Amino acid sequence: MISKENAEHYVWGEQCDGWHLVKQPGMSVIHESMPARTQEARHYHTVARQFFFVLSGELTMEMEGEIQQLSRHQGIEIPPLAKHQARNESAQAVEFLVISHPTTRGDRVNVD
Repeated sequence: MISKENAEHYVWGEQCDGWHLVKQPGMSVIHESMPARTQEARHYHTVARQFFFVLSGELTMEMEGEIQQLSRHQGIEIPPLAKHQARNESAQAVEFLVISHPTTRGDRVNVD
């Protein structure tokens, strides 16, 4: 059984946290937490398709210039090659799942 308490943990970006719930070449599931007013670098994946699903808080997702506000229990699919950026523009932390097929390891290209 896997949970946030026993999963492999890492820190990324501006004090953000990630926990690998599934870490396989064919699929990745990561539980992520972003403190208030943080963001990831804008990027795309050449092969991987992703799905972001908000567990708590509010996530701002920019994809190809379009902004989506995602609240608890809402998600968005990011197709390969779509430039995107996850941001937490709120005053509270946001927690979400990132499901990638296949894994994004070695498949990320930063832009801007």
